[in-house]
Amino acid sequence: MHYDVVVLTESRYLAPNEADWYTRQLHAEDDLVLRALERQGLAVARRDWADPDMDWSRTRSALFRTTWDYFDRYAEFAPWLTRTGTQTRLFNDAALIRWNIDKHYLGALAEKDINIVPTLYIEKGDRRSLLSVVESSGWDELILKPVISGAARHTYRFRHTDTPALECSYGELIEQEAMMLQPFQHDVLEHGETSLMIIDGRFTHAIRKTPKSGDFRVQDDHGGQVHDYAPSQEEITFAEAAVAAVPFDVLYARVDIIRDNDGRLAVMELEMIEPELFFRFHPEAADRLAEGVARRLRA
Repeated sequence: MHYDVVVLTESRYLAPNEADWYTRQLHAEDDLVLRALERQGLAVARRDWADPDMDWSRTRSALFRTTWDYFDRYAEFAPWLTRTGTQTRLFNDAALIRWNIDKHYLGALAEKDINIVPTLYIEKGDRRSLLSVVESSGWDELILKPVISGAARHTYRFRHTDTPALECSYGELIEQEAMMLQPFQHDVLEHGETSLMIIDGRFTHAIRKTPKSGDFRVQDDHGGQVHDYAPSQEEITFAEAAVAAVPFDVLYARVDIIRDNDGRLAVMELEMIEPELFFRFHPEAADRLAEGVARRLRA
């Protein structure tokens, strides 16, 4: 059978699991997208991105949704992305996904005058000790994480004085991948992290994520809480400008922002690969997404 859109997930989430709240939530959100695409008259299906039996030339497009294992299987995902991108149209586009996978993109946004959380990049194979990098930063409380990551993989919060305890782990990581160092942003603990959904260039809805007591990770699978949120016009304008600064066509994006330690709005992350878009808080946004897909397919 030929499809207009295949919604992409991963093997863990392909089948429903009514006993697991996280999988139920995920399927409910994907169902909103599938139904919205069908209302546009499109033939749709939902598949594991790594399905070895899938012929991607039999669909006009593929829409990334819950491919949340790609960073753990990057050696497999990267060639799949290149190969599949020659067989069908990807949303978002493969070139944008490659750009967004590597958090060096934050530096590119800063060059476009988009305020980001201050970031030092440590390239793979760098022979400096973590302590020397930390001391060069001048920051006392820090976050260390890979430039290609997700779901808080290898993310460490620490103080300058705690650096020696991380040297061994850091040494192993920097031999394998580039890392990034940032000053810890206290607004995360005080107010959480705000996420604004920008679909087809325009703001649709927002949520605020707050960490559980004693933690700094805001993801709900780490115990964080998600709340509906009404952003200010300043926040909306800032988020839309951040997406407009991206040098690619952006169908969907989630802009994660905070007030930085100087009180300015700053981009924490600009998620354009497989972000959770929280359609359950604003189902109409799924129709905006579907309209954007349909218009691009017609063009």
